[in-house]
Amino acid sequence: MSWDKLLLAIIMIRVFSGTLEITAAYLMYRFNDLYKAFVINSLLAFVGPGVLLLTTFIGLYGLAGRISLLKAVLLVAGILLIIISLRIK
Repeated sequence: MSWDKLLLAIIMIRVFSGTLEITAAYLMYRFNDLYKAFVINSLLAFVGPGVLLLTTFIGLYGLAGRISLLKAVLLVAGILLIIISLRIK
């Protein structure tokens, strides 16, 4: 089986992100403090959207020429709308 380099990059980014999430959960448990858990969770809020954007753009780069420009634009617009909706108070 031959692994595509872009697919491997997406997989590794997701593994890193998952490891970070599990580590954060462990730290919240270990500190046993609501304030510290809130701070850790807030830091994760910066990582999540970045991982989403990075993996999506890697995927789009790899699929360039195989999907229509309209589909690519709609996908990016949808992701941006998700991120904007998370930022609205």
